[in-house]
Amino acid sequence: MICAIVLAAGESRRMGTQKLLLPFGGCTVIETIVRTALESSVEETLVVLGADREKVKEVLQSYPLTFAINENYRSGMLSSVQAGFRALPGGTRAAVVMLGDQPSVSREIVDGLVRAYKDGTRGIIVPVHGGRRGHPVLIDAGYKSEILGLDPAIGLQQLVRGHPEDVLEVPVEAAGILKDLDRPGDYRKETGRTPGKKG
Repeated sequence: MICAIVLAAGESRRMGTQKLLLPFGGCTVIETIVRTALESSVEETLVVLGADREKVKEVLQSYPLTFAINENYRSGMLSSVQAGFRALPGGTRAAVVMLGDQPSVSREIVDGLVRAYKDGTRGIIVPVHGGRRGHPVLIDAGYKSEILGLDPAIGLQQLVRGHPEDVLEVPVEAAGILKDLDRPGDYRKETGRTPGKKG
C-alpha cells in the first residue's frame, strides 16, 4: 500500500491567517490538496494536524481520511513528517509526503511519483522542474526509523542528502512543485485575491 501524508499542522505565521483555510478554486487550500491525494493512485490519505486542528479537521470531515496529531508542530515541518510516519498503517510500502500549502500540485504529479517508484528500484522519488527539486516527495517506508531519528533543526533534506544512490529525480513540466503559499503575495499571485478579503 502506498499512502499520502498531507502536512497540515503549520501556524501560517507569515501569511497572517491560517492559509490552509483560505479559499482556493471553489473550496479551501487544504481541501484542494486532499482532493488531489484522494483522486490519485495512493490507497490511503493521512492528514497531519497541529495548529488550528479543530478548524482544519472540520472542513475535511466529509472526506475519507485518517488523521494524526502533531503536538510538536511549532518545532517545524519535520515534526509533522515524523508524526505522519508514526501513524502509517501496517503494510505501507511508501508514503507520498505532500505539503498542505501546495494547491497547484496535480494528481498527475503524484501518480508520476508512484509509477516511478513501482517501476524502479529507488526508495526516494523527487520531482524536478528546471533543475530544481520540489514537493511532493515519495519515500519508501523502510526509511521510517531513520526519519524518526532525524534532527528537526535540519529537516528531511538530511535523508535525501544521505542517500544519493537511492534518489530518483522525475522531471515534471509543472512549476507548481516549487511553489507554496507562505506569504500574502504568494496567495495573491496564485488566486488574484488578498487573504482575509472577500471577492
